[in-house]
Amino acid sequence: MKSNNTCAVIGAGVAGLASAIRMRNKNYNVVLFEANSFPGGKLSTESNDGYRFDMGPSVFTMPEYVDELFELSGKNPRDYFSYEQLDPVYRYFFEDGSTLDGYHGKERFAAEIAKKSSDERETIVRYLEKTEIMYDLTAEVFLHNSLHKVKNFFTKAVAKGILNFGKIGAFTTMHQQNTKAFKDQRLVQLFNRYATYNGSSPYLAPATLNVIPHVEIMKGAYYPKGGMYSITKALVQLATDLGIEIRYNSPVTEILLKDNKAVGVKVSSESNMFDVVISNMDVYNTYQKLIPSAKKPKKTLDQPKSSSGIIFYWGIKHSFENLKLHNILFSADYEAEFNTIFSKKEIYHDPTIYVNITSKHTPEDAPEGCENWFTFINVPNNQGQDWDAFIDQAREAVIAKVNRMLNTDLRPLIQCELVFDPRVIEKRTSSAFGAIYGNSSNNKFAAFLRHSNFSNKIKNLYFCGGSVHPGPSIPLCLLSAKITTGLVK
Repeated sequence: MKSNNTCAVIGAGVAGLASAIRMRNKNYNVVLFEANSFPGGKLSTESNDGYRFDMGPSVFTMPEYVDELFELSGKNPRDYFSYEQLDPVYRYFFEDGSTLDGYHGKERFAAEIAKKSSDERETIVRYLEKTEIMYDLTAEVFLHNSLHKVKNFFTKAVAKGILNFGKIGAFTTMHQQNTKAFKDQRLVQLFNRYATYNGSSPYLAPATLNVIPHVEIMKGAYYPKGGMYSITKALVQLATDLGIEIRYNSPVTEILLKDNKAVGVKVSSESNMFDVVISNMDVYNTYQKLIPSAKKPKKTLDQPKSSSGIIFYWGIKHSFENLKLHNILFSADYEAEFNTIFSKKEIYHDPTIYVNITSKHTPEDAPEGCENWFTFINVPNNQGQDWDAFIDQAREAVIAKVNRMLNTDLRPLIQCELVFDPRVIEKRTSSAFGAIYGNSSNNKFAAFLRHSNFSNKIKNLYFCGGSVHPGPSIPLCLLSAKITTGLVK
C-alpha cells in the first residue's frame, strides 16, 4: 500500500502493535518506536536456566479481537497462531483445605459449585445470567465506542443502558452484590477476586465489574499454543508482513508540537516528522515525559492508581499434579488484604497467590519433570516503599502459604528465580508508579474518568492501551486500538 500519510506509534505493547496494524490498513505508512530491545510491553517473555516465562498477562479471553486484526489485513489468523479453550479455567484453593474448579459455561460451573458448596445450582445460574445482562447493557456503550464523543451518546445502545441503569450495579460494590448473591463465603471471595483484573478492590469498586466473570466463565478462556507471548510474536509478524517498520531500542523522548498539533516524535536528538502520533505509553507518563509543556488533564491524571504486583518467576524442580495452568491460593481474610494494599500501601502478611504454569500445556517451557511458576501477589503501586524488604517478606509469605496449602516443602525445589516489583514494572513498561492497570476502578465513575483515546487540546495526538479508555487487559487494549484508530480521519 503506497501512501503519503504517515503515523508514529509509541510503544510496541499489544495496543501499540494493534494500532500500527489498523493504521496500516487505513493506508498510513507506520513506524513503531519501542524503547526496549523486544516487543510486547507487559506481554513479553524471558528465559532462565532452561525455563521460559510469560512475563505479564496470562489469561486470554475474547480471542476474536486478535483474529480480527489478521482478517482485517486479509490474512488467516491460524497461519500465525492458534489457541485452545480451557476447561476448567482455574483451580481455587481455600484455607479450609477445600478446592473448587472454575469450569467453562454456566451449567458445568453451577454443577461444580452445587456439589461443593452450600449454594444451589439455580443460585449460580441466576448470578451468571445477571452478569450476562450487565455485559449486554454495558459492552456497546463502554467497550466499543469512545465515551468522549457526544454523538456516541445518541444511540439505541446508550438509550437502552440508561433505561436499564439500575441493572448494571453502579451504586453498589462488587462485595455487596456478591454477599447478597451467595451464602458460601468462598463464592463471595471467588467472585470478588475479579476486581483484581483491573487492579481494584471489590470492597470499593462498583458491582458493574461483575461483568468480568461473564467474559471468562460464559465466553471462555483460552491458551495460545506456545504461551501468551505467541500473541505478541504473531502480531509482530503480521506488522512486518504489512510493511510496518519497528524500531527497537528507540525510546521516544518528546512528542513534537507545532501550533497545538502533533507533528512528529524525537528519538534521542533526531526529529522524525509524522502526520499522526499515537502513544501506547501510559498516559500519565506521556504527559509528564513526552509533552511536559502541554496543559495536562489534571483531574484525570490525578485519579488514584491501580495496584501493582510482586512476581516471582520460579523454576520448580518438581511436577505438582494437583495444580492446573491457572491456580489461586486465597488468603483467609480478603478484606484485610485489600485494606492493607489500598489504605496502608503495604503488602499483606497472608497474600492471595496466583500461580500460572504454562509448562502444563507447553512442556518445553520447563525441563522434564519440572514446572515454570509465574507466582503473583497483589501489592500497592510504588509510593517510595522499601521494596527490597517487601520482596523478602513476600517470598517468605508465599513459600509458607504454598507449603501449608499444598502440603509440600517448596524452598529446596526452587532452582532459579527472577523477580519483578513495581519499580521493575515501571522501568520495563513505563507504567506510572508501577501501577499495572493505570487508574484504579475504586469509584462508581471510574469508567468515565479514564483518559480519552484522543487529545482535545492537541490535534493529531491519540492514545491507546490499558491506561486509557476502555481499560486494561488484552481484549480491552485491542479495543482501545480499534477505538483510537477509528477516530483518525
